[in-house]
Amino acid sequence: HVKQSGGHGQYGICVIEVEPTARGEGFVWEDKIFGGSIPQNFRPSVQKGIVDTMSKGVVAGYPMVDVKVRLVDGKYHTVDSNDMAFQIAGSLAIRRAALDAGPVLLEPLVEATIHVPEKNLGDIMSDVNGRRGKILGTEPTDGYQDVKAMVPESEMLRFALDLRSITQGRGSFSMKFSHYEEMPAHLAKGIIEEFQKQHEAAASAH
Repeated sequence: HVKQSGGHGQYGICVIEVEPTARGEGFVWEDKIFGGSIPQNFRPSVQKGIVDTMSKGVVAGYPMVDVKVRLVDGKYHTVDSNDMAFQIAGSLAIRRAALDAGPVLLEPLVEATIHVPEKNLGDIMSDVNGRRGKILGTEPTDGYQDVKAMVPESEMLRFALDLRSITQGRGSFSMKFSHYEEMPAHLAKGIIEEFQKQHEAAASAH
C-alpha cells in the first residue's frame, strides 16, 4: 500500500503466503521475516489488517476460517511508514490472495436423532435424503426407530412441521452441531449472487 498526497504519505508493503489449515484449526499466523524488511513494531499491524479482513470475509460477507498466513517479506519507508499503512497492506494482501486461491463457502452440519414410528421409517429416510442429508444408521426401540443422520443445518428449518405431518405428531427429534463442510457450488453461487446484489443496492443508495 503506497499513498502520497502532500506532506507525509503512507508506505507499507507486505508479502504473504496463504494456505488452508485443517478444518476447525482456525487462523494460524507465522512471522517468517528475517532481517528488517518490515520493522518488528509494524508486523502486528499487518496481522491486524489481515484478521480484520478475514472477519468481514471476501465471499458473501462470511468470515474466513482455517487459514495459515505466513509473513515472508515487505518494505518500509523511514518517514512514510506507519501502523495504518501496514494494516491496509495486510488487508489488501489477504483479500487478493484469498480471491486468487478460489475460496469456498462452508455450511454447518448437524447430527440429528429422529425418533419415529416403525411404519414411518421409509418416509423419514426419504425426507432426510431430500434435505441433502446422510443416514448414519437406525436402531429399533419398542415399535419405533431412532434414525441418526447428518444434515445441513439450513435444511432443518421446517423439519419439525414436516415431521409432525409425516408421523401424525408421534415423532420427535434432537440435533447438535457437528462440523462444517463445503457447500455445493450451485447453492454457494446463489448466495454469493444475492449478497452482491444487496451490496450493490446498498452502495447505490448512498
